[in-house]
Amino acid sequence: MEKAIKRYWPVFVLPTLIAFIIGFVWPFIWGTGLSFCKFTTVKNVQFAGLSNYKMIWIDDTFTHAFWFTAVFTIVSTVLINVLAFSIALLLTRGMRGTNAFRTIFFLPNLIGGIVLGYIWQILLNGILSALGKPLLALNATYGFWGLIILMCWQQIGYMMIIYIAGLQNVPTDLIEAARIDGATSRQILLKIKVPMVMPSVTICTFLTLTNSFKLFDQNLSLTAGEPAKQSMMLAYNIYDTFYARSGPQWKGIGQAKAVVFFLFVVVFSLIQLHFTRSKEVQQ
Repeated sequence: MEKAIKRYWPVFVLPTLIAFIIGFVWPFIWGTGLSFCKFTTVKNVQFAGLSNYKMIWIDDTFTHAFWFTAVFTIVSTVLINVLAFSIALLLTRGMRGTNAFRTIFFLPNLIGGIVLGYIWQILLNGILSALGKPLLALNATYGFWGLIILMCWQQIGYMMIIYIAGLQNVPTDLIEAARIDGATSRQILLKIKVPMVMPSVTICTFLTLTNSFKLFDQNLSLTAGEPAKQSMMLAYNIYDTFYARSGPQWKGIGQAKAVVFFLFVVVFSLIQLHFTRSKEVQQ
């Protein structure tokens, strides 16, 4: 079997590698090149140097979208992981109906982002109307918390499954030994369970961080960036720059924003991975 794998591995690797190059690597390289140009189509290109990248930081909508996205990412990442871990703790205590609860919490993750956005737009606007408050499209703060609620509702169930898998892998004899030594439930949680599930924390934090930064369809359907682009996130800002503004310069600026956005996500993700992996316990 090992000889066959060593001999025929290109047969299995090449199709995936070719698809990856065609679907990601080549478009990324081509897009990076276009970020230095003014263009209307890929055949009508005029080199513009670094002017597109300079224009990014002059565009107030981009800087606002960056800070809006950064704050949203921090808040949603913390809330999703804390709540998902808390629910996972409850569902690993031998409660009745645990499987049903897991299914119910996981179901929102199966619904598409556009559909979720419109569902929560109707729900939240109905509540705000009943309370006599401005609608989501009229108040950026309400739009921000609406996106937080939507993101938590969609992502908590998925992260909960990962945390449950991590908690179930914690050795029971280690917990029993700690109890015999007089450790409290709080000490067991903080000194044993949390360090032992740090690989799950790494995965969940990475997923929530990247998903929050890349949020687009929920932002489009829930608030559409209103009012006056105050609730617009980075991905939607790039889309708005590239497609909603006329002129060849905006295509290049939108492409430059996409490259900068990609670098932001990569850098923040690598920092997070380094930090959480350093806390993992070697078993």
